[in-house]
Amino acid sequence: MSSLTRLLTSIGAGCLPLGLWLAGCGDGKANLEAQAPPPAKVEVQTDVSVVQVDHPEQFPVAKASESLQAPSLSVTGVVNPDVSRTVPVISLVTGRVVEIRARLGDTVQKGQVLLRVQSPDIASAFSDYRKAVADETLTGKQFERAQILYDKGAISMNDLQVAQDAEEKAKVDTETTLEHLRVLGVDKDHPSGVVDIKAPISGVITDQQVTTAAGVQGLSGSNPFTISDLSHVWVLCDVYENDLSNVRVGETAEIRLVAYPDKVLTGRISNIGPILDPAIRTAKVRVEVANPGELLRVGMFVTATFHGQQKVRVASVPASAILHLHDRDWVYVPAGGKKFRRVEVKAGKTFPDKTQLILSGVEPGQEVVTNALMLQSTVEQ
Repeated sequence: MSSLTRLLTSIGAGCLPLGLWLAGCGDGKANLEAQAPPPAKVEVQTDVSVVQVDHPEQFPVAKASESLQAPSLSVTGVVNPDVSRTVPVISLVTGRVVEIRARLGDTVQKGQVLLRVQSPDIASAFSDYRKAVADETLTGKQFERAQILYDKGAISMNDLQVAQDAEEKAKVDTETTLEHLRVLGVDKDHPSGVVDIKAPISGVITDQQVTTAAGVQGLSGSNPFTISDLSHVWVLCDVYENDLSNVRVGETAEIRLVAYPDKVLTGRISNIGPILDPAIRTAKVRVEVANPGELLRVGMFVTATFHGQQKVRVASVPASAILHLHDRDWVYVPAGGKKFRRVEVKAGKTFPDKTQLILSGVEPGQEVVTNALMLQSTVEQ
């Protein structure tokens, strides 16, 4: 083999590994390009409140009419006893309860016996009364004797006056001890160690702090019972600060009950709390309500509606145009072409002609879909 042939052979042998390496590099680059993620695409999100239908003519629209209405505000309230008509039952004696004749929630009459208390105070008071009567009898005889002696010149005027003063003081002591027995509820002619605690007014027992065989501490302890006259009650409402302009002292409010939806009571706003709740930014509004038949029960939830004085311009639409969804009220308005837009509104009261007020969200003259529920069902399908 010539020298030229050997040179070419050696060069070819050396280029073979280099070619294989270059080939391997090319395959790696291709693998990396295959594993790379596709380029990101930017998508524009559509308005979820806008819907499109194929046949918009199936959903007729109507113009919202104009109505002049006084602004109203409806809030939830809780029935409470009238504090001025709530009276505690007081036991003036200290002792042990031997009998209870009334329970929490009972309706009682003035003078009715509620409980009986066995007390050592009665024995002490009756003992004081008997001593006072004996002293009065003794001082009376001494005064009569002193008067006879004075008439005969046996004693001086000063001695007579001393005897007269002792008799008058004894009478005062007798009257005082007798009044003490009367306050404790004891008959002086029929003394007993058991005292009857009676109802001071007629009403309903709204609180009970005593049980049989329990002890009462007189004026220093808790009251055994609390009686409330529920012929008039309070409705306490929480009104947000931005709605307080619709509430004024002296104005009336409509009270509606969940238990009796056909009953509408009228109350008078007697107080607006001067302090706001810092957590929820509300003020307490107190409404005094007459309670015939005691339909309003303590703790019951009611709806109070306050009406403003100045009338404002609001929209009126068919009641079927309002859709109640997710605790909110909505209407559908035309958005051009085959599209409708769902708009949140604040609905007002409903009239007998099946129209309903819209306090905000839609202006008079604006078109709305007359059957929002049917459009919503079509969209969901």
